[in-house]
Amino acid sequence: MTDLLYSEEEEALRAAVRDLLTDHCDAHGVIARTESDTPHDPALWKALTEGMGLAGLLVPESLGGQGATPREAAVVLEELGRAVAPVPYLISAVVATEALLVCGDDELLTSLASGRTVGALAVGLHLAPGAPFPAVRAEDGRLHGELTGIADAVAADVLLVPATDGGLYAVRAADATVTPQTSLDLTRPLARVAFDGAPGRRLGAAGPAVGHALRSAAGLLASEQLGLAEGALTETVRYLKERRQFNRPVGGFQALKHRLARLWLEVVNLRAAARAAADALTTGQDTDLTVAVAQAYAAPVAVHAAEEALQLHGGIGMTWEHPVHLGLKRAKADSIAYGTAGAHRTALAGLADLQAP
Repeated sequence: MTDLLYSEEEEALRAAVRDLLTDHCDAHGVIARTESDTPHDPALWKALTEGMGLAGLLVPESLGGQGATPREAAVVLEELGRAVAPVPYLISAVVATEALLVCGDDELLTSLASGRTVGALAVGLHLAPGAPFPAVRAEDGRLHGELTGIADAVAADVLLVPATDGGLYAVRAADATVTPQTSLDLTRPLARVAFDGAPGRRLGAAGPAVGHALRSAAGLLASEQLGLAEGALTETVRYLKERRQFNRPVGGFQALKHRLARLWLEVVNLRAAARAAADALTTGQDTDLTVAVAQAYAAPVAVHAAEEALQLHGGIGMTWEHPVHLGLKRAKADSIAYGTAGAHRTALAGLADLQAP
């Protein structure tokens, strides 16, 4: 029987990541970064990668990684989601790494595992697993074309680019033109990437690599959404215990208790779905079905938790200075990342041989 409970090692990893984020990722510092030209936090990324070795969590030990499983990566993403950490962990340490694991490129995997190189798969953040993806033209090892909606491309050192010849190419970000696009979630910026004869090195077939990477991304994104939802709920409960009206804590009002209780049940169910997706990615059993279930449920819960947090914080929750908007924007952006809940429900209907509504 599948055990979805956290192991001792996973709990120890969670504690270590949470302690680091408490010391290096305060909410007001994240807000300040969203107002600057450098939304990513290089010091935090260095602490996570060089200090804890988390960039290579999914990379085999023989290549300088940790040789861990998606279950451990899910724990890390929970904590990063809770803190709305402005680092390219999901994009580089999960998505790009999973694509390279399919291609079997040891050189790039070793570079990404060290954390000194950031990779980004040049596929739109909105694309669901199994969806057709745009590609650029490849001629004599040089790429021509443009791709849009590429997450964390502004922080990337190397881009993994699908081409029309069916190959996946590694291109130095410096050889491409990366233009920032307007993004709701300022902690995970999007960009347009143009190639005008940029030299690329063919890594392998794009189809299997991109498909595997997007499936892993969708499954583990549910853990980030779990962290977002749980963090929003925890902070809201704390605030309502302190906020007083009519000389009593606001959290004692029955109507608010009911709202929080319903939200708590949603978060508990989301935890089960997210853990099941991480375990399925680890074992390879019923992966497509379990990932679709997790993503069909995760996005609405994360958005609901963030919206309730903003409302129940009252007037202060509507201000830019309060960090609740960071979670709401990340939750809304995540709700269309790697496929909407509706797209995953449609996929789930086919996988379970049920008629879609």
